Amino acid sequence: NVALASNGGKASGQAREIKDFPGAYGTHLAIDGKQGERFLAAGNSLTIEFAELTKVNRVKFSSALGEATPNHQKFVFVAEYRIEVSRDGKAWQEVANGRDRKPVSEAHRKYRIDQATQPTPEQAAEMKQINEELAKVTREINAVPKLKTAWLGTRQSAPGPFHIFLGGSPQKKGNEVIPASLSVLGETKPSYQLTKDASESERRLELAEWIASPGNPLTARVLANRVWQHHFGTGIVDTPNDFGYMGGRPTHPELLDFLAKYLIENDWRLKPLHRLIVSSQTYRQSSVWREKAARIDGDSRLLWRFPPRRLSAEEIRDTILQVAGKLDTRMGGPGFRLYEYQQDNVATYVPLDAHGPETYRRAVYHQNARASVVDLMTEFDQPDCAFSAPERANTTTPLQALTLLNHSFTLDMAKALATRLKEEAGANSDDQIQLAFSLCYGRKPGPEELKDCAALLEEHSLEAFCRVLLNTSEMIYVQ
Repeated sequence: NVALASNGGKASGQAREIKDFPGAYGTHLAIDGKQGERFLAAGNSLTIEFAELTKVNRVKFSSALGEATPNHQKFVFVAEYRIEVSRDGKAWQEVANGRDRKPVSEAHRKYRIDQATQPTPEQAAEMKQINEELAKVTREINAVPKLKTAWLGTRQSAPGPFHIFLGGSPQKKGNEVIPASLSVLGETKPSYQLTKDASESERRLELAEWIASPGNPLTARVLANRVWQHHFGTGIVDTPNDFGYMGGRPTHPELLDFLAKYLIENDWRLKPLHRLIVSSQTYRQSSVWREKAARIDGDSRLLWRFPPRRLSAEEIRDTILQVAGKLDTRMGGPGFRLYEYQQDNVATYVPLDAHGPETYRRAVYHQNARASVVDLMTEFDQPDCAFSAPERANTTTPLQALTLLNHSFTLDMAKALATRLKEEAGANSDDQIQLAFSLCYGRKPGPEELKDCAALLEEHSLEAFCRVLLNTSEMIYVQ
């Protein structure tokens, strides 16, 4: 094979590119003489330069030549081709083509027919005029207000009867099952039972009413416990997905019952429940450490103080954006990604090195993907979106400090915060420090803090001072 690279051949042309695997389908694979990797063209030409003037008497095309795996896909690529030769790389002469070859497929046959029946210039001009008139009519039709539409359909319920599968095997049917509530909860709340021929709509409605019934204490307790967990970091029952025997015991069972009853009495509306909790003395107490109380309850589960809580990954990001004055609070519309989605044989998710203004929306609009790893979010324990996460993990790792200190997002936000301080507080450094503490911590700096911050600002810069504030524990902890 005179074209092989081992014989001095050189191949050039456009090849398919993959960002995460450069050269995966390069032209060098067309003349390496090896099986496996293949050249995939992205253009219409492949040029092979020989080491010296060579006489070629046969050209052979192949795809996966000698492939050991019989079911491996073989590409049909010898459909339309033209072979040209040149002595100097400038003047080219055609020596062979595929126009007289049999079509390789039905699609190829239709393609040749279409090529052979191309319209004349007069026909092309007439078709252009018809298309312009058609486009005009289409625009007029689209301008007519659309009528209201409704999606209607019919569906059939699964045919019964339904049985318990012994050992989980559908081949071993046990007793017949009829629509009814869970018998294990029959002693704690009203139960229901329908006939086996009840329609699916009846079964669904009865189940929904049973779940949301005022006589069902479990639903209201679970929901109230979730709201409590949102505000205090840990629920009254610390296993929010498990209220059974294997779950945790409530620290304040009477309080949980009171909140559940309060939720039901307010027609299941959450705002009154939120208002009740955040206006309570328990919520408004400080997180000051007391040694005597800590000896009895080190985890603050009995709420002798407000338990300090680190913000979640999404809250940290949104807080930094808000403080820097860059948070985009628009509601609705398409989301954003903090990764670049690449797809070839497999999907690849590459974290973005720089986060532009298009990513400054609230984290709730982030299009998360199961296989993506977003460094800033992942380091602060953002859960895997492929699984249910009743609670957030709360780890402390060196990567958190390194990421928050050196990530391009934090650096950009430090610049933005410095710009905001200059615009809103003026050129006076003390005023800038006062505003920065108010934005980041919700308080004024103490005399010593003001002195130290002024020295830092004078020795380094306002931007460095802002970078320090964004990396402090007080910034990301609820006290």
